[in-house]
Amino acid sequence: MDFEHEYNNRARVPEWTDISADWRARSARLRGEVAAADLGIPYGSTRRQTLDILWPDTGRDAPVVLYIHGGYWQYGHPRDVTFAAEGCLAHGVAVALPGYDLAPDVPLSTILAELRAAAVTLHHRVRRRLAVAGHSAGGHLAAALTATSWHTLDTRGPDDLVTGGVGISGVYEVEPLIHTSINDKLRLSAEEATRLSPALWDVPAGRSFAAFAGGAESDEFRRQAHDLATVWTAKGLPTQAHEVAGANHFTVVEQMADPASLMVERLVAAAREAAGRG
Repeated sequence: MDFEHEYNNRARVPEWTDISADWRARSARLRGEVAAADLGIPYGSTRRQTLDILWPDTGRDAPVVLYIHGGYWQYGHPRDVTFAAEGCLAHGVAVALPGYDLAPDVPLSTILAELRAAAVTLHHRVRRRLAVAGHSAGGHLAAALTATSWHTLDTRGPDDLVTGGVGISGVYEVEPLIHTSINDKLRLSAEEATRLSPALWDVPAGRSFAAFAGGAESDEFRRQAHDLATVWTAKGLPTQAHEVAGANHFTVVEQMADPASLMVERLVAAAREAAGRG
């Protein structure tokens, strides 16, 4: 298999630069128009370890989704993708967008630890359980947070701090990336790739997940979504796989901005369920 062809999405979608520019412009507009926003909340010691929270109203008591940006853990900033909050906000659900340090400055294991710290900080700030979502590398991290036993990290909060959510074109098995140029900065060994693949983890009871991929994506991205659903469902975690007809690796994110999409429907339901626990 040509893994480079399967996983190099910028090569597969040459118009990705125009798509990204559109995302940034829409994101800036939404930050200026949202009912309430808490921007730049630190959760760690580095400049990139911050959270933005967009609220559907000034009461700040809405259910909360933690949405993680993609970029193969090497690129991007949460404010590039603020627009993805639009669908949830329309349903009265807040969206928090975390930044994180990037490879090769830090390894993937550190990035995962940072996102766990972001989730803990957010939980204690909003005082409710969270749903989580993410695109591409963010999908990997969303799955990892869904499968985390939180009492191993923070005994002050619930063990089901993250109750579930949505992955969008996630890389749930990391090993194939070793065979691509993406690993030039990740520098993953086969052992690390296996250890950091949430598809291979045991998952605590009581979580749920939906794995989306674009119907026009590579065979590998669509396989990853379907395989995660099969494996996690067999382990007792209700997981569904969905394909968005005609969408590529970038345009699939448009579902997050559409209040009527199945993706937003599943995520809003997960956020409300999370907020209702306890």
